[in-house]
Amino acid sequence: MSATARAGRAATAAALAVAAAACGGGSAADTEGVVRASWGDPQNPLEPANTNEVQGGKVLDMIFRGLKRYDPVTGRAENMLAESIETEDSQTFTVRIKDGWTFSNGEEVTADSFLDAWNYGALVDNKQVNSYFFQYVEGYEQVHPESGRPRAKKLSGLTRIDGRTFRVRLSQKFSGWPDTLGYPAFAPLPRAFFDDHDAWLARPVGNGPYRVESYERGSVMRLRPDPDYPGDDRAANDGVDLRVYTDNTSAYTDLQAGNLDVVDDVPASRLRNAESDLAGRYVDQPAGIIQTLVFPLYREEWNTEGAEKVRRGISRAVDRETITRQIFAGTRVPATDWTSPVLGRDGGHRPGLCGDACDYDPAAARKLVAAGGGIPGGRMTITTNTDTGSHRQWVDAVCHSINKALKKENACVTAPVGTFGDFRSRVVGNRMPGPFRAGWQMDYPLVQNFLQPLYYTGASSNNGGYSSRRFDTLVDRANAETDPAAAVGLFQEAERILAEDMPAVPLWYQNGSAGWSERVSGVRLNPFSVPVFEQITVNGQS
Repeated sequence: MSATARAGRAATAAALAVAAAACGGGSAADTEGVVRASWGDPQNPLEPANTNEVQGGKVLDMIFRGLKRYDPVTGRAENMLAESIETEDSQTFTVRIKDGWTFSNGEEVTADSFLDAWNYGALVDNKQVNSYFFQYVEGYEQVHPESGRPRAKKLSGLTRIDGRTFRVRLSQKFSGWPDTLGYPAFAPLPRAFFDDHDAWLARPVGNGPYRVESYERGSVMRLRPDPDYPGDDRAANDGVDLRVYTDNTSAYTDLQAGNLDVVDDVPASRLRNAESDLAGRYVDQPAGIIQTLVFPLYREEWNTEGAEKVRRGISRAVDRETITRQIFAGTRVPATDWTSPVLGRDGGHRPGLCGDACDYDPAAARKLVAAGGGIPGGRMTITTNTDTGSHRQWVDAVCHSINKALKKENACVTAPVGTFGDFRSRVVGNRMPGPFRAGWQMDYPLVQNFLQPLYYTGASSNNGGYSSRRFDTLVDRANAETDPAAAVGLFQEAERILAEDMPAVPLWYQNGSAGWSERVSGVRLNPFSVPVFEQITVNGQS
């Protein structure tokens, strides 16, 4: 990540959100057709270019629509607001948007809505964590230089043609670029975002099927359908209340009691019995998610020649097969590369690219760790948040596996952090003493997305500080390749470098799991493991 969100704005937004929530409320009759779902407070205010985590992403997917949208079943990028995206050279693209789209405040969505949003997201002064997504647009280095002092305020590669048409020139060829445009960072923004930013942060205005009615941090966000939404994916319910839970076991208990309708983070301890617990109201399916352990390579003790052997040794000390079977009841699959099976072989997933570094072998693990000079300081901590995802359980299991393999008690210990927000603040602030858990949920269904944002030098989610010129060069070549098969081959070459350097340990590919109450129907997860909220219906709703 290039920068953290501005604390001042976040505090102002939180204060205003509480005030807005006080006006929200609603009678019992108003909520009869409303879906009640579990949720966690997002890390940052909900600016599209400043949200790169799951909880905030759920909301953005409900209140925004971009040029592209990923099909809820296949994950394929399809035109949404884009009438057409044309190119003759994979470097200059002409984008024409559809007529008749408005934001929930009635403002028309125009070419300027995209141009203004993208220029804002890219400008270093605005400290947007997803600014990196604009790096391929010509002029990015001027608006977002490493020095932090911009030489321009707007991307030179963006040109307005007319009210519904604009041109984008990239700094290099990127044949897959149009398929990235369903990611929320590329969403349009209304003038209200710029005219009264604090008010917008308190109650975001988007152009999706839902609008934000109110938000009380730590309690609930209420979303209601936009009656004027012109898309063909209108809400099939009267709204969604996203209720904040600090642990998923409490959410699951409320689901069983009928106090909640949808839980998309089933506790690991309940996975084995969820199907019977919920009388079949349960789904478990592959998702574009991988879990890893990331090493803080910004710390010298973890970034030496010897430490490279230690990192590989730690990977070989993790018994992935046993952990996924005992902790997750088979709803995780041991990882053998850094991508996801949902991509398929044609899309870039190739099992086994990790090589023997992902094979459990206690003897080899001990040999590697010893050859590298031992674990730095004699003991390492694995840091995780404990409020979502049953992370404490599996991190404890990973530490147990490492200790057992190395035949050393407390060589590995768990360092729990109470909330996801606090955990993420430590991660982006480079304050991790040892490896930390990292779950990556794909932003868009390209192999590039599993590699570049996480391991490219200076990338937005490269939270471990990994840097390899060989890796970066291969990624650049892959992006410039117009033949999809050749591009995939280059990305896989880049993965082999990760297997050599082991900046992060692949643990397992994650399935999406969700349960729902008798009160609702039509619950499904998209390939990103997020409920397709607009398709959920409340039984008996008129």
